[in-house]
Amino acid sequence: MAKTHPQVATVDPVWNRMTQEAEQAIRDEPLLGGQIHSALLHHPSIENALAYRIAMKLTNSEMSEQLIREICDAAYAADASLAASARADIVATYERDPACHRFLQPLLYFKGFQAVQAYRVAHWLWGEGRRDLAYFFQMRCSEVYGIDIHPAARIGQGIMIDHAHSIVIGETAVVGNNVSMLHSVTLGGTGKEDDDRHPKIGDGVLIGAGAKVLGNIRIGHCSRIAAGSVVLRDVEPCKTVAGVPAKVVGEAGCDQPSMTMDHLFGG
Repeated sequence: MAKTHPQVATVDPVWNRMTQEAEQAIRDEPLLGGQIHSALLHHPSIENALAYRIAMKLTNSEMSEQLIREICDAAYAADASLAASARADIVATYERDPACHRFLQPLLYFKGFQAVQAYRVAHWLWGEGRRDLAYFFQMRCSEVYGIDIHPAARIGQGIMIDHAHSIVIGETAVVGNNVSMLHSVTLGGTGKEDDDRHPKIGDGVLIGAGAKVLGNIRIGHCSRIAAGSVVLRDVEPCKTVAGVPAKVVGEAGCDQPSMTMDHLFGG
């Protein structure tokens, strides 16, 4: 007689680690038990937890938490890449942000991570033709997190936005994979043109605090933009630029600037 085998559960190392950390966090600080159960342990998957967290943050008198949660649930059910990107963003934040000591922190506490996940749902809505609802998500992210990402922008996986206050990413901007940026970064246009007018950021790029990258220009992969710089022209791959307007001041200094998060450069 042939043997039968129980169905093997889907392996999800990121979610499994988050739930283990959540249980330990409750043991360490019982007063947060209610919050951590509601945000994490009550849910069977990272998709459900993300939908709950986004809904709790973006709800207001015009849109109930239940409706936002249903929208997010539909997005995660329709597009598996949304949760896959969230997992990559969690790992990126843990590996690059020295203030992040556990996988559960971005989901519970980091507005940069939360805003990017809300953007991802808005981007899905945009692609489905539900543009007014996508604009609602953008508006609420701006109000709640102080981050303004147009839902039509295209953003890759493994994104880490540290501190995240006053981030602006325009409609036709493209951000590659494994990009790191700090607060007050703008990926904007330079005038009133209504076509492809925003920067294209390559993979592995590090953008320092307060940097402004303006216009339909290309920032080559694994390059580095110094804090406070204003970039108005294309940047070749693996270069460091600094200044107003920004100029090449040297090589990037390593293979993956966005991973090392090293903002220092030689004169």
